[in-house]
Amino acid sequence: MERHFDEELKDLRKKLLQMADTAQEMIGLAVKALVERKKELTEKVFSLEDAVNHLEIEIEEEVLRLLALRQPIAGDLRLLTAILKINNDLERVADQAVNISETVLFLLKEPPLKPLIDIPQMAVLAQQMIRNSLEAFVREDAALAHQVCNDDDEVDRLNTQVFRELLTFMMENPKSITRAVDLILVSRNLERIGDHATNISEDVIFIVEGKNIKHHLQENP
Repeated sequence: MERHFDEELKDLRKKLLQMADTAQEMIGLAVKALVERKKELTEKVFSLEDAVNHLEIEIEEEVLRLLALRQPIAGDLRLLTAILKINNDLERVADQAVNISETVLFLLKEPPLKPLIDIPQMAVLAQQMIRNSLEAFVREDAALAHQVCNDDDEVDRLNTQVFRELLTFMMENPKSITRAVDLILVSRNLERIGDHATNISEDVIFIVEGKNIKHHLQENP
C-alpha cells in the first residue's frame, strides 16, 4: 500500500513538472511576441492556458483524494499541502503570461516605443526561477530553493529600472504614455512571476526543512 502511495506522489510530481514546463513556454512566447511583434505567438499562449488549467484541476482533485483516503502525517502531509500551493502558483504564472499576451496585443497596434532590453532579461530570469524552483522541489534541494529566493532581488531591481526609465519617457513625451504604461504592466507581470517562483521555493524549504521562511528570507543556510 505504501509503495502505491509513492507511485501516486511520483505521478503528482510529474504533472507539476509538465505544468511548469508549459508555464515557462507561455512566458517565453508572450515576451517573444512583444519583442518580435508577432501576434500569432500570443494566440499560442492563449491556447496553452487550457492545458495548464486542466492540469491544475487534475492535481488538485488528486491531492484532495489522497488527503481524504491516506490521511497522511508529518512529511507526507507537508508534501501534499505544498503540492496544492505549488499547483496554485503555477496556474497563476500561466495567468501572468496570458496577461502579458493581452497587453502585447495593444502594443502591437502602435509603433515600438523603445528597444527592449530589460524586459526580455526579466523574462529569462523569471523562466529560470520557475525551472529552478521545480528542480529544487523534485530534488528536495533546500539550497537551490534559497537561491531562487535570492534571485528574486534581481527581477525586482529590473522591474524598478523599467518603471523609472518609462516614467522618464512619459514625462518627456505625453504621446508615449499609453505604450509606456503597457510596458510597465508587462514588467509588473514578470515581477509577479518571480514572486510565484519564490513562493514555490519557500514551499520546498518547508517540505525539506519543516520551517516557514516567509517574510524573513534573509535567514539563508
